[in-house]
Amino acid sequence: MTTTTSRTDAPLAHNPVLRVPPAPAATAAAYFAAALAFHTDVSDVAAALAGDGDPGFVLVDCRSTEAWDQGHVPGALHLPNAVIPERAEHLLDKAVPVVTYCWGPGCNGALRAAGALAELGFQVKEMLGGFEYWAREGLPYETWEGPRRQEADPLTVPVGADDCGC
Repeated sequence: MTTTTSRTDAPLAHNPVLRVPPAPAATAAAYFAAALAFHTDVSDVAAALAGDGDPGFVLVDCRSTEAWDQGHVPGALHLPNAVIPERAEHLLDKAVPVVTYCWGPGCNGALRAAGALAELGFQVKEMLGGFEYWAREGLPYETWEGPRRQEADPLTVPVGADDCGC
């Protein structure tokens, strides 16, 4: 007689992905819904900014003046992390959501800015990818020398398509 073993019966101790089993579906659904309440991405921000009229949020670059001068998203407000406690309530409206960004995925400056703004009572999301992915996706940006745009990196955006379909 042959018996079959389901994948859930197989030993998982040597599987680094499943060593800790996935959360139950309902728990995962709640987690991912919550994550979307805290995060957005470069493509969604670019689409909202490209639309007609008010995008419904203020985009905040929380990096230093030197980083801002090197390149920033057109229309972003420069509000470095160091001055958020003193300046945020003078520059931002608590009725308008804020989206923060910093250098890129290896930097947690946007996360720190989002936390500081939330503590002050602002509705806030973090733009995943930061300025690095804005530039790598071939989107226009501004520098102290004027507007710039670079070729899209095929590792970050599909070449010859309007979007990735996600």
